[in-house]
Amino acid sequence: MVETIHYQKRIVDEELDRLIEGGITAISIEGAKATGKSFTATQRVQRTIFLEKEAERSLLAANPERIVSQESVLIDEWQLVPSIWGTVRAAVNAGARPGQFFLTGSASATTAGTHSGAGRIVRVRMRPMTLSERGVGGPSVSLTELLSGTKPSIEGESPVTIDEYAQEVVRSGFPGIRNLGPLAREAQLASYVDRALDHDFVETSGRKIRNPLVLRRWLTAYAAATATTATYETIRDAASGGSSEKPSRFSTVPFRDTLEALFLLDPVPAWIPTMNHISELATSPKHHLVDPALATEMLGLNVDALLSGRDGALKIRDGALFGALFESLVTLNVRVYAQGANARIGHLRLHRGQREVDLIVERRDGRVVAMEVKLSPNVTDDDVKHLRWLQSKIGTDLLDAVVITTGKYAYRRDDGIAVIPAALLGL
Repeated sequence: MVETIHYQKRIVDEELDRLIEGGITAISIEGAKATGKSFTATQRVQRTIFLEKEAERSLLAANPERIVSQESVLIDEWQLVPSIWGTVRAAVNAGARPGQFFLTGSASATTAGTHSGAGRIVRVRMRPMTLSERGVGGPSVSLTELLSGTKPSIEGESPVTIDEYAQEVVRSGFPGIRNLGPLAREAQLASYVDRALDHDFVETSGRKIRNPLVLRRWLTAYAAATATTATYETIRDAASGGSSEKPSRFSTVPFRDTLEALFLLDPVPAWIPTMNHISELATSPKHHLVDPALATEMLGLNVDALLSGRDGALKIRDGALFGALFESLVTLNVRVYAQGANARIGHLRLHRGQREVDLIVERRDGRVVAMEVKLSPNVTDDDVKHLRWLQSKIGTDLLDAVVITTGKYAYRRDDGIAVIPAALLGL
């Protein structure tokens, strides 16, 4: 008897359900490999076509119309036969029913015509699991309510310790990897990186890597720059590996572009407001990998190294890396919740770095919730000074201000700023 694999419901499920209920006939679920895209899509279809299988790929390339039937269908890794995009679009135009087509892909296809599905094929991003999806802690504070501008009550008690946050950074949010034993998990993460750099990179970029070691060093340097706005020149310098020769800009721009197309890089864009007059805003993105566990794999870090502060990483930053990786974990959570709340995120930094706010969650009308992330259970007046400054600049456009911590309790300070342990924040 074959054991049935239990499906862990994801936050993106609600978004998918709303789209189908609203009449969307074709949905492309995009994101890095191993995030659970295919498993989520299979919950909604009657038939699945796996294009990583050569036989399926050949059949579909020869006769793309075989996807059109009375059954709902998932085309997995559809970018391997990019022409399928046009076939789905045509079927939608011909009157396909809501939820009839799902496409999943772990690379952004750039073939002409794949971006012309507006109004026909809706793209939905899927990321690794949040803390709440992992069953770590339990949300008592809703980002959706924070975005409502009602200044909801902030309360709750988190059982999650700083040691457990370090464990979650290392364990990963990839559902098929995180519950493995430590040795098996490290091996799987190493294999994940190897396949991405040795196989997926070449397949997606269409170009052979002359020196694979340079690409690996560049990604390692990028991992060391997690949660910073380090320039790409700085990252290139760090990727030199002690050699007097560093990779050229000509070679590293394709590194960045292809790794973003594979969804391995997940930078947070700079917040550029349209409804106020903050001057001297920097436009550099803040660097993040799609899962902070990939950064720990690239840098050879474990829980003990994070907690001791002896990270041994490339010195792109001041201080230990654990704070940056905790911010990356929180950023992953906030991105997923923000998407579920129909909001987007950015970060704020002035050109000379005098003012910085880690995360800006922006509603469609331009009003925002601002967040600082602190690897500490305690919040001081100094920790909230940039949030107060932002409030003085944008007034009522600031719906709420939050500090995300590793602490135990959720509460509001006397100045109204919310303090929320990371494990207590949810959709």
